[in-house]
This record gives sequence, C-alpha cells and structure tokens, in this order.
Amino acid sequence: MRRILLGFVLALGLGGGALAVTPGEMLGDPVLEARARALSAELRCMVCQNQSIDDSDAPLAHDLRVLLRERIAAGDSDEAVIDFLVARYGEFILLTPRFSARTALLWAAPFVLLVAGGVAAFGLMRRRRASPVAPGSLNQEEAAALDRILSEK
Repeated sequence: MRRILLGFVLALGLGGGALAVTPGEMLGDPVLEARARALSAELRCMVCQNQSIDDSDAPLAHDLRVLLRERIAAGDSDEAVIDFLVARYGEFILLTPRFSARTALLWAAPFVLLVAGGVAAFGLMRRRRASPVAPGSLNQEEAAALDRILSEK
C-alpha cells in the first residue's frame, strides 16, 4: 500500500511541470510550438526565480508564455524574442546569462577559483616537503629536550 501511495505522490510531483502550459496557450503549428517550448525553457519566471516559465504556474509566467508565443506567431526569430524580453525585463530573465563584459566575472569565476586553488595546493605541498627539520638544524637546547623526551620512552 505504501509503495502505491509513494508512486502516486511521485507521479504527481514529476508531472507538475507539464501542467504549466495550458492547451489555450499552445500554438496551432507544431514547429512554432516546439520553438516556443524551447525558448520558454530558457527563460526564468520572475516570481519563482528558480523555475523556467515553461514549468511555472505563476500568473506572470503565463503572461510571459503568451507574449513569447505572440512574438513567435508574428514572425520574430528566436534571438529577436529573447532580445525583446531581455530589453523589457533585464538579463535576469535568462536562466543562462549571456557572456558580456558585465557577466565576464560570473563566467570566469569558476576557472579563476580552480586555478587559484591549484596554485595554493601546489604551494602548500612544496612548503610541506621543504619543512621537515634537517639534521643539525636544532639548537643545543632543542636537541637536549628532544634527547630527554626520546630517552624517557
């Protein structure tokens, strides 16, 4: 019984995204609808923020899906639709930001941190290798204390 209930709950949870786009929003031409679905998967819901407008049930996501389909039906290219929405809502609407001077740090940060981490790890490894005490580098006081400790065992 628990397995059936768990399966039912999982089926409801996984099917939620497919229910966001209503049949009334869909375009009649399957090619145009496929373009609209691909584009809406790349656009952020401004209310949910971590969902695409394709997955979101928010009223603003619905309005954006309708606007997107209107622009596609009017003959706009994919880039023109994206540019229109970015001009209207800002770069934040894109789930994957474009590479530009403003986002260069965002795109470069993982590589910079990886290189910095590698340099730091290399430096630590070299320092550890060079740090063992060389014979004769202890002063007389330290050597005597070491001999006392070793002789006590």
